[in-house]
Amino acid sequence: MLTERQRMILSAIIDDYVRSAEPIGSRSISKRGNVGFSPATIRNEMSDLEEMGFLEQPHTSAGRIPSHKGYRYYVDHLLQHGTLQTQDLDSMKGAFANRIQEMEGVIQHVAGILSSMTNYTSIVLGPEVFSTTLKHLQIVPLSETTAVAILVMNTGHVENKTITIPEGIAMSEIEKVVNLLNTRLHNVPLIHFKSKLYNEISQELSKYVTGYQELLGVIEGVMQSNEKDRLFLSGMTNMLKQPEFKDVEKVKSIFDLLEEAPTLIKLISPSNEGIEIKIGTENSLEAISNCSLITASYSHNGTPLGTIGILGPTRMEYGRVITLMDYLSRHLEGVLGRWYGK
Repeated sequence: MLTERQRMILSAIIDDYVRSAEPIGSRSISKRGNVGFSPATIRNEMSDLEEMGFLEQPHTSAGRIPSHKGYRYYVDHLLQHGTLQTQDLDSMKGAFANRIQEMEGVIQHVAGILSSMTNYTSIVLGPEVFSTTLKHLQIVPLSETTAVAILVMNTGHVENKTITIPEGIAMSEIEKVVNLLNTRLHNVPLIHFKSKLYNEISQELSKYVTGYQELLGVIEGVMQSNEKDRLFLSGMTNMLKQPEFKDVEKVKSIFDLLEEAPTLIKLISPSNEGIEIKIGTENSLEAISNCSLITASYSHNGTPLGTIGILGPTRMEYGRVITLMDYLSRHLEGVLGRWYGK
């Protein structure tokens, strides 16, 4: 599709733009030792690349920046994976060498390492969201307006959460709901709890329980907080360091998204696809249509359990990020193997 010269020029523009965040002109490309073309020749090629949709001209200046299409071509055809510095390797090996007793500690460590090494936002999904199921739910009244919800998971983990009883709902009604949930949602993975609650349970409750909608909202809140405990974010404020995100409204919509645990979990659901790269408008959510999201699932015995994700500007160091994520996902699988092998 592109000539060798166009490929070289596109690659040079993206490499320089990632470093500088400034539109790239033909003269700066011609000064690179490995290019060997005049500014006029490069200018003509840049014009053709713009016409084909690989470059954009943000202002009336001669400088160009990569388009989402240009980044996609770069990632698919021109990208060279980065190499990790000795310091990076030592930091990551040290993190995995620590004897972290809780799986949550390992996941949180990975999130922190990724954000600090890339200066982007890391989103890491712990395996419990997909492997943990509800074994039993109990609601015990404390007063006329409050109760404690007791959640028992298949892992043996037990959580107690204080809830407010919706006004006008009797304890006998609550008992009906709890009995139905224990029958119908026994062993349902936490990730599917909300959809089953509203798609399968809601209709049935409408026949027998008065004010069931408010009660379902309370139950959903109890389960959501558990779900959110398995999602780890690090480096959220790194977005503010990127020149692309000086627009407060643009950053606010990203921050709002990062607060929506169920949406994020769905966004980075694990798969068998290896490392996945979604650039700009390839992302389904408007809030991150000017971002790139790179994800890598980690597995145990061939079953995907969770995901490591990096969210940043489309002007991203793709080679370095992909190399880091490949390393971390493989080593996390090793930790999981030892964990689940207990």
